[in-house]
Amino acid sequence: MKAEGTIDQQTRHEQIGLTDAQAIEMYKYMLLARKFDERCHLLQRAGKINFHVSGVGHEAAQVGAAFALDREEDYFLPYYRDYGFVLSVGMTARELMLSAFAKAEDPNSGGRQMPGHFGSKRLRIVTGSSPVTTQVPHAVGVALAAKMKKKKLVSFVTFGEGSSNQGDFHEGCNFAGVHKLPVIMMCQNNQYAISVPAHKQISGKISDRALGYGFPGVQVDGNDVLEVYRVTKEARERAINGEGPTLIEAMLYRLSPHSTSDNDLAYRTQEEVDENWKKDSLPRYKKYLMDCGIWTEEQDAELSKEYVQIMKEATEYADNAPYPRAEDTLLHVFAGDEEGNQ
Repeated sequence: MKAEGTIDQQTRHEQIGLTDAQAIEMYKYMLLARKFDERCHLLQRAGKINFHVSGVGHEAAQVGAAFALDREEDYFLPYYRDYGFVLSVGMTARELMLSAFAKAEDPNSGGRQMPGHFGSKRLRIVTGSSPVTTQVPHAVGVALAAKMKKKKLVSFVTFGEGSSNQGDFHEGCNFAGVHKLPVIMMCQNNQYAISVPAHKQISGKISDRALGYGFPGVQVDGNDVLEVYRVTKEARERAINGEGPTLIEAMLYRLSPHSTSDNDLAYRTQEEVDENWKKDSLPRYKKYLMDCGIWTEEQDAELSKEYVQIMKEATEYADNAPYPRAEDTLLHVFAGDEEGNQ
């Protein structure tokens, strides 16, 4: 029940088919992703983990998209910042922390890949590799298989705006457009390809590129989790109905350095960063929920406390877990024969 004195018209989340509980759950995953990022930054600075690529500023786009997809049927090909996305589709803070610590129990790669290279057969997350945007043609291949098998599912892939200039992106778009494949491509445009600003690498809108390949492209406010949800939901309906792919360009801002190895103030000003913190999706969505009367400061403080404890427990577990054994280095690298021998 909404608190007395709150807005009485149908709220935005209700208009797009979300219940109060679902709207709150979206916020919870956004906050969980932020807490994971914050903990990894501290761990790297303390010398506990070697490297971390931040997703701060991307949470709304990632969580909004995840909630619009079928988390029981669809296939996912996220890129290396997608903590909010993979948490929303079923990965746990402990699993992500095991990856950050490069431990043998890491479900993504057994501690042999860089952090942020997600993979889970259980969750249908197709493992990625270090060369950027190679996941786009892979996603198109998954979509082709779904179409050939007449399965009602979509393939969802994400990438940054810098890597949208790679050939893999354009080849994937062309093939998907020609064959009207059930694939959704989301560019998380955070304004910087490591140190190169978007205006020095992109002419026009990335979303407009879809028109050249015969399918729709849409630009959306990537700081608005509900709008991202709405657009992704519509794209999924198109794909399931046999209408082909959609390219979504989520406009947002990378609020932190590219990674813990990056000095972002070498290529942008503190004033620019501070100005964009004012648009942070997390407090923006929290205010929306409070204005709707379905969330309170007390609930928020309690949830933050709970997540701090979750991160503490995940960190302690991962820190004490064993590293991969040298003799297991080549496990799952080469296909075996019928007897399972490599």
